[in-house]
Order: sequence, then C-alpha cells, then structure tokens
Amino acid sequence: MFRKLAIILFPIFILAFNVNASSDGELTLNTNEKKDINKSKEIKDCFEKLNRATFAFNQGLDKAIIKPIAKGYRNLPDPIQRGTSNAVKNLSTLITIPNNVLQGDVKTAIINTARLAVNTTVGLLGTIDVANKMGFPKYEKEDYGQTLGAWGIGPGCYVVLPVLGPSTLRDTAGSFANVIGGDPWYNASVHGNNEFLSEGLYIGSKALSGIDFRANNIESFDNLEQNSIDFYASVRSLYTQDRENKIKNNQRGNIEVLYKDEEDWEEIDSK
Repeated sequence: MFRKLAIILFPIFILAFNVNASSDGELTLNTNEKKDINKSKEIKDCFEKLNRATFAFNQGLDKAIIKPIAKGYRNLPDPIQRGTSNAVKNLSTLITIPNNVLQGDVKTAIINTARLAVNTTVGLLGTIDVANKMGFPKYEKEDYGQTLGAWGIGPGCYVVLPVLGPSTLRDTAGSFANVIGGDPWYNASVHGNNEFLSEGLYIGSKALSGIDFRANNIESFDNLEQNSIDFYASVRSLYTQDRENKIKNNQRGNIEVLYKDEEDWEEIDSK
C-alpha cells in the first residue's frame, strides 16, 4: 500500500505548484485584470487557514527545488525540450480518450485515438507531432475531474494539498480514478508484465511532464505573483476559473484559454 502511495505522490511532487495543467503556454497578468480575477465567482474555501499554510509550504518547495530544476531544463537544446514535451502530452492522451467517451464526445475520442496511434508510431513514441502535420486537429486535455463536473457534480470545497497543490474535493476524487484502472499508462507500466515497462518509467514520465510544465511557465507564475495583492487568492481564482472553463469546454470569459501548439495552459489577456 505504501509503495503504491509513493508511486502516486512522487510524480505529482514535481507538480507542487501546478494549477492542474501542463503545457508550455505563457501566463501574463496586468493590473487591470487583477481586480477581475479576484471578483470572479469563487467556490467555497472551507479550509482557508489550512490551505494558506499548505500553499506557503508548496511555494517554498517550488522555489527551493522545482523552479531551479525547471530552469536547468530550459537550458537543454530546443529539439530535446520539444520532443520531451510532445512525448508527455502524447501519453496524456491515454487519459483524455476515455474521458471524451464518458462525456459523450465520441467524435473527439476517435480523432484523439488516431492522433495517439500516429504520433506513437510514425512520430517516434510521440516525440514528433506527425498527426498535426497530417491535419488531425488538436483538442484540449480531459480528465476524470472534468468528467465528474460535466456530469453535474459540483466542485465541493477548494483545497490545497501538500505537495500536490490546488484542487477541489471533486478533482481530488477524480484523480483517484487514474490509479484504480482509469489510466492505461499507469496500468501498463505499474501493473503490466511487460519487461520494457516499469514503475520507474511511469514515475519518470510524470516527473518530466511536471518539469516541462514548470519550465514553460516560469515567467507566467512570476508575473502572477508580482501583480497580485494576494497571491493565494489569485491562484485560487485562476485554478477554479480554469477548471470551470474546461468543464464547459468554453474558451471565453474572464480567462481566455489560448492553446499554443498543443498546450493547455491559460493566458490571461486584457479584453
């Protein structure tokens, strides 16, 4: 049991400052938007005192460990960074596809399946986005938390988990689906009998995903922190709005989701 828990938590350790996204988009914030974010509709912060303490801990962890690693990653040659980013995003499609189906979007599931097949084979294990060059459209990632939301389940209270970062009770529950059969990559690498797949490979892929995300959003988080009167409240608002927009598959509102290449991070633009 402890071993399984370690497998789950270690990869997410890299995502300590994550707001549940992974991409190489950029986040910019100006002073005019700051008020709009903090005035936006908020879910209940039932554990705010504890959440703020956990948030401070996660910030310290990010500045001491995660951010320095991300800066080093950015010094790698661009082809290596791009190939790594493409590969981890290709793996994430394994979770997106079943959630497309669960949300009744069979057409998108078929397209994502085709993208996965092409990029995994012709694209050298996903390091090259051949499917995009072939005209297969890119769709935003889906997860089980989004599916629960699409089914009408409310977010519940906002929580900041130690190491894991911002979440909600619904999204936390959705995350457990990954380790009880909902993530084919987890099933194959951790529970499979394939000699070429292992727990270490799974952990490594998740760690790379987190590093890639953090490396491509260094300025984004710095801008958000510098332009926020209350950084904790700004991250909470950004996270909850992002999740709401993803559930609605709506790219309009206080936050406009802009996908750069195949990214799924948000850029806050003044409108």
